[in-house]
Order: sequence, then C-alpha cells, then structure tokens
Amino acid sequence: MDLKGKLRQVLFGNTAQVFSSDWTKAYFRFHDPFSDLAFALEVGKGGARSIQMAVQGCIIKYLLFTRKGKDCNFLSLCAMSKQGQKHALAAALAGILWAAGAARKATICLVTEDTYVAPTPDYTGDGFTERLQLFELLEKEATEKFIYDHVQCFKGEGSHGVILFLYSLIFSRTFERLQKDLDVSTTHLLRPNAGGFLCRQAVLNMILTGRASPHVFNGYQKGKSQETLCGVLTRSDVGYLQWHKDTSEDDRLSQVGSMLKTPKLPIWLCNINGNYSVLFSTDRQLLSDWKVERLFDLYFYSGQPAQNKPAHLTVDTHSHHWERVRHEDEHRPGRRFSPVEAAIRTRWGEATVSWNGTVPLY
Repeated sequence: MDLKGKLRQVLFGNTAQVFSSDWTKAYFRFHDPFSDLAFALEVGKGGARSIQMAVQGCIIKYLLFTRKGKDCNFLSLCAMSKQGQKHALAAALAGILWAAGAARKATICLVTEDTYVAPTPDYTGDGFTERLQLFELLEKEATEKFIYDHVQCFKGEGSHGVILFLYSLIFSRTFERLQKDLDVSTTHLLRPNAGGFLCRQAVLNMILTGRASPHVFNGYQKGKSQETLCGVLTRSDVGYLQWHKDTSEDDRLSQVGSMLKTPKLPIWLCNINGNYSVLFSTDRQLLSDWKVERLFDLYFYSGQPAQNKPAHLTVDTHSHHWERVRHEDEHRPGRRFSPVEAAIRTRWGEATVSWNGTVPLY
C-alpha cells in the first residue's frame, strides 16, 4: 500500500474515507494579541477540537514553564504579541512531533502546489493529501525553526492546519511504531460520529506522551476477553483528566491512571462529558510540594465562544465536609456541583472549588 493509502488506513480503517468539512476548515488560530485570551486558541466545533485543545495545553507549557528569558506568570500569558503567538505555536508543535519521533527525528507535512499522487479507483482524492511533501528534521531546534518559518501552513485560514499537524504526527511516530502502540481495541485513530469523526484516545495520548497508547490507565491491563490492552507508560509534562456523568466508578478500564493525573507540570487536558478544555496552574510546585496542594489556584479555559477570559478557580483540599456541603448548595439549589468541579475531584478527592465570582462553566 502506498503512503496516502497507509495514512487513510491508520486514520479511518479504510482507504475510501475522507475528512468531514469541520476537519478541513480547522486550523490553529489565536485570540487577539494583548488580550485576556492572547495565549489561547480559538477552537471550532467537531472532532478537530480535541487536537486543538491538546495543543493548547502544550502552548501553555511552553509559555509558563519552558520558554527562556521570560518572567512567566499569568499576566505574561495575556501580554502575548502576534510574534509571541507564532513562537509559542511553533515550539508547542515541534515539541509534540519531536516526542512522537522518539526524540530522534520529526517529519513535517506541508501542502505544495504540485500533485505528487494521482487518485486511483480505490482512493478518492481530497485535493490536498495528493499534494503532501514530507520534510525530515534531525534536531528539535531545527524542527521548531522549520515550523516557525512555515507557521502560516498551520495557522492560516484554509490551510488545513490541524489535518497537516495530524499527518505530521503520524509520520513522526511512523507506521511501524503506531502498530506497536495500538492494540485490538484500537486499530485506527479516528471514529465516525454524527457525520464527522472524533479522535480516539490514542491520538490525544500521542500528543501528550509521544506514544499512541489507546487507554488512560497506567501500564497494561487485561480486557474482558483476556486480551492485553495498552495504557500510559510514562508521566508526561501535560496531564489528562476526564469525567462523564454516565461513567461508573467500577469501570476500571475508563479510570485515568496516576501517570496522566499527576503530570510533571500542572497542566491538564480535560474531557468533561465529551467537551475538551484545559485546566492549569502557574505554580510549578503544585505537584511536588504537598503543602501547596492544601489551597491553590487553577485557571480554566473551555474554548467556548462565550468565555472571554480564563476562569479563576480556588481549590481547597482541606476544608471540612460540612462547610463543603453548605458552599456547594449556596446559590445553586438542587445542584451539587458543576462537571468541572467533578473533574477536579477525580484528582483531588475531597476538594471544594470556589469560582471567585464567575458563573460556573458547563
């Protein structure tokens, strides 16, 4: 099978499928520079949203914890220039692709003017996959510079930026490694949903950890038919939390393990009732000093159009249970707590969450 056929096979499980329009329109666009959301991507509807939000977590990682020579605090996130946004996107994408390439090389897909591959009877052309050109980079710094120089290919309107990034991710990981990463529960990376496609967990784990693990638990577990299922093997810089109103706590295969719950940096991609968002702290000590975990601040970005600045939450893990009940019932009769709070409690079990005057989102 040729490259384009392999690409379709690993994405859709067949070579005939093409991306839905919400995917082809998706790219990486920031909110206005020098605004409350200058650090944040505008995200659309549909399946590409989960990728945009996972990349958002990596942008925050760069801005708060890995960029050099900057005073990195919450205010610095809002003081982002257009130039700063480009640097942040290039650094985030390069870091993800470099990790997927096992820190040996990254492969970047760009669309050229020329068609390299003619459509065949079993392959429907989509107008851009036939024009892919691959560029291999052997150093992380070179990868970042290459993406910065071609950043318009990922952040320009009509660029198919999210799909190009996903292609780059697959080629950086390689088809051979992907085959080893996946298991019987996940043989390809996207699943059909309401006329479009959603990412399976393996895509998000590949962005967060560099490896396309199909599940969120630690290590390996046996499935219902005694098959071996692959979870997360290492702590990543950006973590993952999930909460669904219908998930039973007894379902061990859907429980997020400590590798993702306790990342190296206090940033989490959240899947809350199927909606993707990001929670983060500006305090690097949050995950390494238990004293900091008694009372701390988190910021929450939902990507919803109605949100014009990050929500500022205060989490108290040592309040008394009778205070908690009173606090939860106050102003919200008949409602125990918001799904965002429920997601936070999957990590800090007895925590109370104050929204500091903001109306709780979701």
